[in-house]
Amino acid sequence: MYNPELIRNISIIAHIDHGKTTLVDRILEITKSIDNRKMHDQYLDMMDIEQERGITIKAQPVKIMYPAKDGNTYEINIIDTPGHVDFTYEVSRSLAACEGAVLLVDASQGVEAQTVANTYLAIENDLEIIPAVNKIDLPNANVEETLAEIEDLIGISADDALKVSGKTGEGVEELLEEIIKRIPAPTSKGTSEDKLKALIFDAKYDKYRGVIIYTRIYGGTVKTGDKIMTMSNKETYEVVEVGIFHPEMQKTDSLSAGEVGYIIAGIKEVELARVGDTITSATDPIDEPLPGYKEVKPMVYAGIYPGVPDYYEELRKALDKLKLNDAALTFNPEHSPALGFGFRCGFLGLLHMDVVRERIEREFELAIILTAPNVVYKAKLKNGEEIEIHDPTQFPDQDLLEEVYEPYVKLDIITPTEYMGGLMGVVQNEKRGEFVSVSNAGKDRVVMHFEVPLGEIIFDFFDRMKAISRGYASMDYELIGFRKSDLLKVTILVNREPVEALSFIAHRSKLYEMSKKMVEKLKDLIPKHQFEIPIQAKADGRIIARSTIKAYRKDVLAKCYGGDITRKMKLLEKQKEGKKRMRQIGRVTIPQNAFLAILKINEEEK
Repeated sequence: MYNPELIRNISIIAHIDHGKTTLVDRILEITKSIDNRKMHDQYLDMMDIEQERGITIKAQPVKIMYPAKDGNTYEINIIDTPGHVDFTYEVSRSLAACEGAVLLVDASQGVEAQTVANTYLAIENDLEIIPAVNKIDLPNANVEETLAEIEDLIGISADDALKVSGKTGEGVEELLEEIIKRIPAPTSKGTSEDKLKALIFDAKYDKYRGVIIYTRIYGGTVKTGDKIMTMSNKETYEVVEVGIFHPEMQKTDSLSAGEVGYIIAGIKEVELARVGDTITSATDPIDEPLPGYKEVKPMVYAGIYPGVPDYYEELRKALDKLKLNDAALTFNPEHSPALGFGFRCGFLGLLHMDVVRERIEREFELAIILTAPNVVYKAKLKNGEEIEIHDPTQFPDQDLLEEVYEPYVKLDIITPTEYMGGLMGVVQNEKRGEFVSVSNAGKDRVVMHFEVPLGEIIFDFFDRMKAISRGYASMDYELIGFRKSDLLKVTILVNREPVEALSFIAHRSKLYEMSKKMVEKLKDLIPKHQFEIPIQAKADGRIIARSTIKAYRKDVLAKCYGGDITRKMKLLEKQKEGKKRMRQIGRVTIPQNAFLAILKINEEEK
């Protein structure tokens, strides 16, 4: 029976690998929401890739019925969210659909960077936060220190923090009781008597039923047969089915104010049901939409090309289908002289890029080539025009250029004090970072704040940070804007012909070092030909680095047994002339792995 006073909507937020999904597994088990025969670890991680990597990529809602100690049975809607910095947008969307959040901290690792970032998101959404220390069953769990860190770093009183173990189930019932006591019912935001007002917090595409809208109802009721309207584009649809996540989709008669569920209305394209949009009644609409979300902007760009050029159309269809379930992915067609036709894709970060690559290869069985990732730069031309540079090939000529701007991020690193020096050295000396401040983060731990160019941390910084700190440091970053920078385009010439697909953008301070590594790497990757091949790096109007691939040589002196030296010289000169002529008309075949050489420039440093 529908009673809004007995509904609680919560999200679980934490750093990656702090046990969010395992905790939800125990809640599902304790409330007997799933048949024991169907139960498996990481139940809400629906994608194969999530199960294998042990990470959450998509926020996943589930409704459970919990018989509380006060005699009432409560409906608790839980949204399990990702913990990785690349998927922060999934977290922000989930929080907008809730009244409260459980902040989960791993007792063996303490408060980490993403924990802090996600907590601030929850505070911005004005949510009631319940801190909980997880993994208390581990032998190296340090509960008291973790509680102190929650107070120091996040500023939340740890007096009411709960101690739980997602693995053994210890303390989980107490957590459910606290959720009922401390998280407010959704009645303050609207009732079932109001006009229909619902937020789309996610959407996915089903090839048989069209778009499935994940929604939180703020006011009114929606049922099968109702006429609804999306407020951003004023499109109207008839509701075919409504239901809840239990955790599989389960059809119901209606969804009312305070509830979380799904709506199917025969929508054919995901773009027509934009995440953050408001749904209302087509016959009696509301005046103002709900506050939506900020548009997700890609941070990293890379080219995706089919391994076999004939599969271009299949790749386009694969990206189209992926975009239906991943609003953050953007792509536009592009052509490379070396790789043929492909797409310039925008991602939220390197993990997002890696997940998209793996999903294309696995779900659509396509072999693809992924070019080196780069960030977006801005340039001001001498004629006053401002342009965005998504790709090194778009970098304007030096004589047309007034100024170049690159994106900067606020980088927060939480680390044990013993690794401070090493991390500071890498950020300041190698990554052009500026140290801002440092603050205490509990016993023997500090938070270091830097301002760093985004282009410097997207490649290998995470791996370097983990290596230096033996896995103890964690990071979080957010974009703070664009700053003027001394950037130059480096063009790679192979056999004196420019190869645009190998060009890259570098800061003047790293120009020579990166160019030298690039030409040396290409020397190893491009096979020998019958003629000598010069590989050159050109920047600022001059050649700044060079390496040479020696030619295959036939031993033309093999038949000379003594005799005059001039005879040998004559044969060698003849061979030299032949090689010279061959180089002028010869074409160099560059293997595809050479186009990924820029990714390997920093491998030696790791």
